[in-house]
Amino acid sequence: MSQDARADQELVAQRRAVVLGFDYVDTSKLQKQLYKSILNVAELYRLRVVPIFADEHHIHFGITTTTAQQTIKKLEARFPDQKTTFSVISEAGYRDYMLLYDPPKKVHYRDIALSKSGTTEQAKIVDAVSTTLQQVRPDDTLAYLVKQAYSLKASDIHLECQLENVRVRFRVDGVLHPVAFMAHEKYHHLIAVVASAANISTDADDAQSGHISRSYQMATGEKVTLNLRVETVPTIYGMDIVMRLFNLRLEFFNLQNLGLSPQELGVVDDIIQHPSGMVLVVGPTGSGKTTTLYSLINTLNGPERKIVTLEDPVEYNMPGVVQIPVVGHLEGKNFAEKLRAVLRLDPDVVMVGEIRDQDTAKTALQSALTGHLVLSSFHAASAAAALTRMLDLVGINPLFTSAMRLVMAQRLVRRLDEATRQPYRPDDALKRQLKTVIDTLPADIKRPDINQITLYKAGTSDQNPFGYQGQLALREQLIMTPGVQAILKLPPNQVTTDMLQAKAVEEGMRTILQDGLLKAFDGLTTLEEVYRVVG
Repeated sequence: MSQDARADQELVAQRRAVVLGFDYVDTSKLQKQLYKSILNVAELYRLRVVPIFADEHHIHFGITTTTAQQTIKKLEARFPDQKTTFSVISEAGYRDYMLLYDPPKKVHYRDIALSKSGTTEQAKIVDAVSTTLQQVRPDDTLAYLVKQAYSLKASDIHLECQLENVRVRFRVDGVLHPVAFMAHEKYHHLIAVVASAANISTDADDAQSGHISRSYQMATGEKVTLNLRVETVPTIYGMDIVMRLFNLRLEFFNLQNLGLSPQELGVVDDIIQHPSGMVLVVGPTGSGKTTTLYSLINTLNGPERKIVTLEDPVEYNMPGVVQIPVVGHLEGKNFAEKLRAVLRLDPDVVMVGEIRDQDTAKTALQSALTGHLVLSSFHAASAAAALTRMLDLVGINPLFTSAMRLVMAQRLVRRLDEATRQPYRPDDALKRQLKTVIDTLPADIKRPDINQITLYKAGTSDQNPFGYQGQLALREQLIMTPGVQAILKLPPNQVTTDMLQAKAVEEGMRTILQDGLLKAFDGLTTLEEVYRVVG
């Protein structure tokens, strides 16, 4: 760290100490002594404190700006026979002390690989990575896991507390894979690093959310960029953490990369070129809704439009777009109040990260009726279910059908590796099952001959033990056809999801299940994958 950067950190710590009501100490000017009998190394990491001075009557602790208030009270109670005092020190000062208490060891940072669950090979990999994690420097553990997750194209890192240890799993192509186990003592170090970087508490009794965006240089000299959304929840064995990785570049957010068919792309192009109306992208967590929304925004982004987004949190920075973070009930304002304020900025396009409540739903619909194109996501099992849920939120609203333009539901399935996929013919029982779905395809879609259908299973190779490579989306697009509009104009208590779906299919909508089967017939995925995500 340069002298200027260190001076800046010390200045920040000094100012923060005044706000918190503590003294400040510049540890760079101290002759450091180690007091190893007061707290062990694991406690120093977990509590984020270091003893600066101690004798038989007094202990002076250095604390960081992320040290919990409860920690101070616990330390006062733990040493009743000594006077305990506390001063704020900088993060750099804390790290300097920890390098003395826990000097780095020479570690071979093994690359993580994946293998099929339950195999001897997988057990060997998990054991090897677990050993590596025990040796990795505490400050390097997070960067090491993120670097490995990036290399495996994982979307999430799951850290799960169990009775004996902490399980580490990566979600790759929508499926979780165990990669290691950590000792609880080591995990406490990692929690402290994550909490500091994400600005969350290590002692919270409730679930927390945070975001990490920084670059880190590991002991190996490698630089790792951390761009993560962090979610924590207390469990009976400790704090579980899930970290969502944001590693896409702006050029990836393109409608051409979404795998839309020419017909689907035509529908989207037509909808988003209109100056007003609402477009909903629906599906469960991890179904690619955010990627779809950002691709729509990136397509619309140009000098002739003002685009404003409300997000919790802002996941990707998009030049030319006004992005507003909405964290919980910031300053007593919720999504709906923020949205009303945004409308006074005269935007052409508004993206609401997620519709969560009645007020936001009503405000978004009103915005769509007053000359704005509104894009948002919504949690629902299908496009038809999203419409009925929206009706439940907004109640009787004769302008509802005028505001809605498109509801696009989606799921992600694993894409087959073409080099290893194995073809097979369905038996008679499976043919009958498939035919019940094929017979309901819209009239304008060519129905495959059930007797000529070829399905595929995942193969395997040394390079790809799972037989899958990447993901693709299954979609359904519900547009406001005359029949759908007629149903939506009925009293809300008479409108059902089944009615809407049946009418939409009758008027040309292809369901997610139908889309999945057609992609399975084309050899893009397996039938098992389709039913795994669709049900």
